[in-house]
Amino acid sequence: MASRKNRGNTQWTAWLTPVIVLACIAVFIVVMFVNDCPKTVAGANGDCVPRFLRRFSFQPLSENPLLGPTSSTLEKMGALEWSKVVKGNEKWRLVSSMWLHAGVIHLVVNMFNVVVIGFRLEQQFGFIRVGLIYLISGLGGSILSALFLRNSISVGASGALLGLLGAMLSELLTNWTIYANKLAALFTILFIVAIDLAIGLLPRVDNFAHIGGFLTGFLLGFVLLVRPQYGWEESHNSISQYGAPRAKSKYNPCQYLLFFIAAVLVVGGLAVGIVMLLRGENGNKFCTWCHHVDCIETSKWSC
Repeated sequence: MASRKNRGNTQWTAWLTPVIVLACIAVFIVVMFVNDCPKTVAGANGDCVPRFLRRFSFQPLSENPLLGPTSSTLEKMGALEWSKVVKGNEKWRLVSSMWLHAGVIHLVVNMFNVVVIGFRLEQQFGFIRVGLIYLISGLGGSILSALFLRNSISVGASGALLGLLGAMLSELLTNWTIYANKLAALFTILFIVAIDLAIGLLPRVDNFAHIGGFLTGFLLGFVLLVRPQYGWEESHNSISQYGAPRAKSKYNPCQYLLFFIAAVLVVGGLAVGIVMLLRGENGNKFCTWCHHVDCIETSKWSC
């Protein structure tokens, strides 16, 4: 995205991002093995595609246009479903759902974006911080989704992916002074986010997971991805005429302020969301219009 002004920053080796991609691919293969399309009703009718994949073949396009398993298989393997999380005490679905994908198309699109965004962030900030953002953002997306969607299941890494995008945006804002072509980077990130959120308005796409993941990652970026302001290293290593290093704060006041506000909001937001979910609260009662941000009905489709 944006290029930094010439500084001696450490370049990390990105290994967590490919591990995440391989893990999601491995999980999808296991899901397709469990699905076993030839033994379903579609298989009995000879509708699995393509047939030569046999046990790993996909459900008919009329059932799953994303080239994947049945909804019941996804539910069995850990898809996010409100009733099972709240009434069935299966809280683990808040995390397991982010490793599942509805089909090959869903998987490829998400993993491509994870590679593009994840590699850059991991090389600059290391696997610990990026891994925390990915997992916590995915959790934030799952919580918001479960609070508003009660009659459908949700799967995918989209919440975690939007969290990485949100963190990239806040990282650019909080480290504004160290970047050269910052405005171009800002508009690029906002454009990508806008496209992802617009796609979330289509049927069968969980935009609540997108929004929850993005907001969580955006706040985490102010906490975990802060850099010393431009010129600090040079002034820190330089000597004044009196023989002492020139004093210059490592971080500017705005960075400290954003760090504090974001930390309070992300911890408070996740805590409130978890408590509301465990109490079985319906988010739609508190926001009667919020269902419109998940799907907009048109003459072409219904929500």
